[in-house]
Amino acid sequence: MDFAVVYLAQRFFYRIFDFFHHWYIDGSRTFGKNFIATIGAMDQSFAIKVTIRHLFEPLYKDYTIIGRILGMIFRTGRIIVGLIAYVVIAAFFAVVYVAWLAIPPLILYYASKTY
Repeated sequence: MDFAVVYLAQRFFYRIFDFFHHWYIDGSRTFGKNFIATIGAMDQSFAIKVTIRHLFEPLYKDYTIIGRILGMIFRTGRIIVGLIAYVVIAAFFAVVYVAWLAIPPLILYYASKTY
C-alpha cells in the first residue's frame, strides 16, 4: 500500500513539473518560432535590407532627376513603414508573450485568494 501512495505522489509532482516545463519551455520555443516566422514573412513584403542597399538608385531605372528623387523618397517611405510595422508586431508579440507567461501565476494567485 505504501508503494501506491509513493507512486501517486511521485506522479503528481512529475505532472506538475511537466506542465510547467511544457508551458514555459516548449511554449516559449513555439512562440519564438512563430515570431521569427512572422518577421520573415513580413520581410518578404518590406525587404528593408534590400531597400537600404538600393536606396540611392533610381526607381525602375529612371535615370532622370525626377526618377532619382522619387526613388529615394519612395524607398525611404518603404523603410519607415517597414520599421514601424516591425516595431508594432514586436510589441504585440511581447505583450502576448508576457500575458502567456503570467497566466499560471495569476491562476495560482486567484485560486489561493478564494480560500
